[in-house]
Amino acid sequence: MQHTRLLTTMAVFIAIGTLGAQFLWFPAGVAKAYPVQHAVNVMAAVTLGPLPAVGIAFCIGILRFLLGLGTILAFPGGMVGALFAGLFYKMYRKKASAVVGEVIGTGVIGAFVAVPIAQLVMGSSAGAFAFLPSFLVSSISGAMIGWFVLSRIEVEKYLLQP
Repeated sequence: MQHTRLLTTMAVFIAIGTLGAQFLWFPAGVAKAYPVQHAVNVMAAVTLGPLPAVGIAFCIGILRFLLGLGTILAFPGGMVGALFAGLFYKMYRKKASAVVGEVIGTGVIGAFVAVPIAQLVMGSSAGAFAFLPSFLVSSISGAMIGWFVLSRIEVEKYLLQP
């Protein structure tokens, strides 16, 4: 029963993240900001834990890439952000720590992890550094949305992580 609930919850988060990318985005410097991905990362990290949150971010990344809603650079940002959000929440058990983890993971570390990918795909690592401000704006706005949603519900009812 617990595995079915976990997979179903993950599928709902994947659907929200994929559809939300199509409907809620805004220009942020040289790129587009997709804050729903980061909101989902924070909510999944708090309710499900770090590994399911990374899996959700990976699936959203694949779907967004296949649908033309994101680039290959969304993978390191989304996945690293989800991992850090989950680990920070696991360490401190505060919703705000998941927000900080998401911003550090996506906005800083994810942008630097994207450098070799940008070098390989785009032929220039400088392209990834140009995305750093966009990664930060997107992750901050999305993480705050995720925190706002979590602050309005009784999270303890929905926790699936130990």
